[in-house]
Amino acid sequence: MPIEIYGEDYEYSPKADVLTFEEIVRLTRLFVRAGTEKIRLTGGEPLLRHELPVLVRHLAALPQVRDLAMTTNALLLARFAGALREAGLDRVTVSLDSLRPERYRAMTRSDRLEEALQGLTAAREAGFDPIKINTVVVRDVNDDEIVDLIEFGKIQDVEVRFIEYMDVGGATRWSPDQVVSRAAILERLERAYGPIGEVPDQDATAPADRFVLPDGTTFGIIASTTQPFCGTCDRSRLTADGMWYLCLYAADGINLKELVRGGASDQEIAAVIATAWRARTDRGAELRAELSDRGVLYQIQSLRSDPRKEMHTRGG
Repeated sequence: MPIEIYGEDYEYSPKADVLTFEEIVRLTRLFVRAGTEKIRLTGGEPLLRHELPVLVRHLAALPQVRDLAMTTNALLLARFAGALREAGLDRVTVSLDSLRPERYRAMTRSDRLEEALQGLTAAREAGFDPIKINTVVVRDVNDDEIVDLIEFGKIQDVEVRFIEYMDVGGATRWSPDQVVSRAAILERLERAYGPIGEVPDQDATAPADRFVLPDGTTFGIIASTTQPFCGTCDRSRLTADGMWYLCLYAADGINLKELVRGGASDQEIAAVIATAWRARTDRGAELRAELSDRGVLYQIQSLRSDPRKEMHTRGG
């Protein structure tokens, strides 16, 4: 939670502003008809949504969907893992930036590391495979845990993905000095384990580059900050309140909720989606990387006036 922006009392969206399950399924069906094959429920925290397994069941029933995944902080996963798996969720990714309780508390403002770890165990017991861990690496904050997380992944039989710290949304204290690059991560792991190879036949549109250690352990690195991949990005994001963003860095989105609640037909909404996607020229990460003096993307006042600019509202 971006407490430096709002203080301790965070303002949540009114329930009436949030898309209903019926509206989400309707819009998803239109995206699927347009060619979408993979769906990820993310956030914020998707497990805070009441009766989420019901939504999962509806989305899993769409015949063209070949991959339905979720990213979660896992604090509620122990409670819902079985129901989500039964409803048709294919994969789970757990956001976990530290294995140390005091550091986890500082980074998440939560004392619930043990609950997150229990959620990870519950996901494995529910039959999710593969399971991945996402770790945002920040210099002088948690970069000394890179090897620890690899070892944790081996024990838990999960694949760790290290993410370069990105200057998007509410990262108002971001600076280039805090970024631990893909090259630096690989160097540290090579010092610990020896030569590292690349996993062959990787999905060119996937955000993570995958690597393999000498013992066969695989891991990934998402290098959006130092090595942007805008040219192969095929993702867009629909927020909980119905804004469609074609790029994680986009300042403006398209209000699909307004169309849905304004009485637009499926054909009309589908035409908006198709026209916008064909005209897409977004390369936000590349443009940021080209800056000679790269600072934060938005100042605090800008985020206060438009919370949709924050990472957690549009799903990293």
